[in-house]
Amino acid sequence: MFNAIEEYVTYLRDVKKKSYNTQVSYERDLKKAAAFFSENNIIEIDQVNETNLNSYVLHLEQYHMSPATVSRNIAALRSFFKYLVKEKRIENDPTEKLKSPKVEKKVPQTLSIEEVHLLLEQPDAGTAKGIRDKAMLELLYCTGIRVSELIHLELKDVDLQMGYIKCCDNGKERTIPYGDTAKRLLETYLDTSRDQLRKGKNVDSLFTNCQGNPMSRQGFWKVLKAYAQEAGIQKDITPHTLRHSFAIHQIQNGKDLKSLQEILGHADLSTTQTYVESLHIR
Repeated sequence: MFNAIEEYVTYLRDVKKKSYNTQVSYERDLKKAAAFFSENNIIEIDQVNETNLNSYVLHLEQYHMSPATVSRNIAALRSFFKYLVKEKRIENDPTEKLKSPKVEKKVPQTLSIEEVHLLLEQPDAGTAKGIRDKAMLELLYCTGIRVSELIHLELKDVDLQMGYIKCCDNGKERTIPYGDTAKRLLETYLDTSRDQLRKGKNVDSLFTNCQGNPMSRQGFWKVLKAYAQEAGIQKDITPHTLRHSFAIHQIQNGKDLKSLQEILGHADLSTTQTYVESLHIR
C-alpha cells in the first residue's frame, strides 16, 4: 500500500500540479491510514473496504481529532482511491459511502484597516532591521501573498519600475501588483538595508535575516508576533492573518471575485467565495 501512496504523490506533483503543501499533507494522512490498516492485517489495497474505513475514521475521532482534521483525512482517502480506480488498480471505490463529519465554518481571523495601519507603524524605520520588516509587512498585506511566497521571493522576482512581483507555486506563476507605499519601502530597503543585513553573503533571496541567511517562515512569524504585541493587538495573529485581511478589505472595497482569485492564487473560485460568506457570518 505504501508503494501505491508514493506513486499517487508523484501523480499529484507531476500530473495534477498540486502545491507542495498539498502533496505533503496527503502523503502524511495516507501513510497514517496505511499504518493503521497494516496493524489490523490489511496489507493490500484491494483488502480495504467500507468497514475498514469506518473503523479508521472512528479511530481518528477517538483520538479527539477535530472534525476539520478528520474531514481532511477522509478527503485524502477519497482522492487516493479514486486515483486507484482510474488507474484500474481496484474495481470499486470503498470510499463512496464514507461520510465526513460536519465541520463548523470558521470566520477567518482578520485585522481591521486601523489595526493593519497600527501594525505597519511599529518597525523602526531608523534601523536596517526595521526598514526590512516594514517592507515585508507592507508587501505581505498589499499583495495578499502567502508567507511561504514572501520568504521565497528573489531579487529577480521584483520589478520596481512596473510595480509588481512574480510568485511561483509549483510551476504556476502569477504576477501581482503592489502600491506606491510598498514600492517606496522596497526601494529604501534595497538601497540602504539589504546589503547591510546579508553581511557579504551571496544570496538571491529578497529578504534575509540578521545573519545574512534567507528569512525563514518561523523567523518572520516571530517578527510579526513581536510587532503585534508592541501594537497592543490582542488577536491571535499569524502570517495568514494579513492574507485574510487583504482579501476581506479588497471585497469590502468592491474587488470582483475572479480578479481576487487570480491575485490570491486560488485554484477554485469557491475558496475565494468563503471570504464573501464570512462577511455575512460576522
